[in-house]
Amino acid sequence: MLAPSAVKASARASRLKKSVETRFDRRQSEILDHATSVLCAKGYAGASMRDLSRATGMSLAGLYYYFESKERLLYLIQKHTFTTIVQQLKVRLASETDAEGRIRIFILNHLEYFLANQKAMKVLSHEDDVLENGFGTEIAALKRGYYRICVSLMDELKQEKGLEFSSRIAVMSLFGMMNWIYTWYKPRVDGGAVDLARQMGDTFLTGIGSKQLRKRSSTK
Repeated sequence: MLAPSAVKASARASRLKKSVETRFDRRQSEILDHATSVLCAKGYAGASMRDLSRATGMSLAGLYYYFESKERLLYLIQKHTFTTIVQQLKVRLASETDAEGRIRIFILNHLEYFLANQKAMKVLSHEDDVLENGFGTEIAALKRGYYRICVSLMDELKQEKGLEFSSRIAVMSLFGMMNWIYTWYKPRVDGGAVDLARQMGDTFLTGIGSKQLRKRSSTK
């Protein structure tokens, strides 16, 4: 059994470690915000670590303390984006059982995040295939997981509504609708995320719910 003094020392060390980690994480998050702006403006290839250093107000040595490479910066931006979106989505889906409602939740969750983080959205869209090796593999796995969630929602809709369509084509079409909104979105004209998600959901769901796609009674 540890002596009381040893227990106190261990507790102090634990608090100190947690405090250091918190400061590190907070500063790292701030750097990522600045880096996202730089990569959005200059592109991954056009942005240098010196550009990122100037944007964050840190020395190059200080920047390398938090990130050993520009590639890791991009990796963390993408990882944070997909991890956050999926976590929020799973919480929201847990309270909805209707298949159409679950797809509408998917659309709203996606649009809310990206309208609030349009620079990150542009970086993801333009730097989709830059990452290589382990970084690229991990991000690709996160993307596949997100894609599969949407495919499963389409499969649920087909079963519930008695529809026939390609879940893959439907999912890729939906992502095509959502992922490029930063190129045309105007808040005063197009409304907020809720209005945009409702209209986009109506357009998408009316299309795949058309009579031409309904199963013929002879095939049942």
